[in-house]
Amino acid sequence: MELPSLESLTRATEIVGAAMRPTAEYTWPLLNARAGVEVWVKHENHSLVGAFKIRGALVYMHWLAQTQPDAGGVVTATRGNYGQAIAFAANRYGLKAVIVVPFGNSREKNRAMRALGAELIEHGDDFQAASDFADHLAPERGYHRAPSFHELLVRGTGTYALEFLRNTPELDTVYVPIGLGSSICGMMAARAALHLKTRIVGVVAAGSPAYSISFQERKPVSHPSETLFADGLACRVPHPQALRLILNGVERIVQVTDDEIAAAMLALFEDTHNVAEGAGAAAFAGLMQERERLRGKRAGIVLSGGNVDSDVFASVLTKEAARRTAATGFDRKDRSVF
Repeated sequence: MELPSLESLTRATEIVGAAMRPTAEYTWPLLNARAGVEVWVKHENHSLVGAFKIRGALVYMHWLAQTQPDAGGVVTATRGNYGQAIAFAANRYGLKAVIVVPFGNSREKNRAMRALGAELIEHGDDFQAASDFADHLAPERGYHRAPSFHELLVRGTGTYALEFLRNTPELDTVYVPIGLGSSICGMMAARAALHLKTRIVGVVAAGSPAYSISFQERKPVSHPSETLFADGLACRVPHPQALRLILNGVERIVQVTDDEIAAAMLALFEDTHNVAEGAGAAAFAGLMQERERLRGKRAGIVLSGGNVDSDVFASVLTKEAARRTAATGFDRKDRSVF
């Protein structure tokens, strides 16, 4: 597999644009002050399903409807955002969607997938177990098995990167969260298509370091996934094709802890009033970890999704605010309200 060309990204943009408008790119003064650097945010949390995954799903389902008109339905595995995207796109093209999620998956993401018309099946303890079950379920149902990484998905996700890199001042570095790899590969494709020199830095959860370890070892290395907040980054087994592309086009991969992710979720809410799920906040957590090396430069982050369960988000904000109070001695209740 090679990175999509500008021509294929342009065609994908037409397919995605028939269903949704481009998402916003903003630079936020409070966020810039916090980071000490000019930060541009790509708001994929503003998409129709609250995450970037809808783009790849629309391109993939468009292809499936054209090439396999009798497919009838699709089966895939997800921790949530891809499942919502597949459900939305399948419905748009008249296909049935069967989504396999691991036990203990996000309740609100599960509700959203069902609301979009998907049949939801719980199986296994993590994404990989759910994916393995989906492999067996698809032929049993006589449905198409929609993969979680594919060139068509990269084309679709590359459309947000094309928007981002075209619509912002040239970025020195952009931070991209890595789940299975379609997002960061799409960013590499857009950079190449536009002939830019922007450095691309991948961000993974420290509790799910498979891609970081694989990047260092330069070969796929599996590792258990134990992140608390960033279910979208919960990868145990790297995809070989994605890793090959990442090795050739990514500057480095940084690991961010659950505490750093939680702090980024609070920061994004305070400074932009945007809700970021754990995976969506990871890019900003990575930038904050490296902010000293970015002084005097312009950076970008991908807020890849905002689909976090309300109780989880409330808990993160409460605990982070309490931790900050304990660290600074400043009680938010002491502020006067005018």
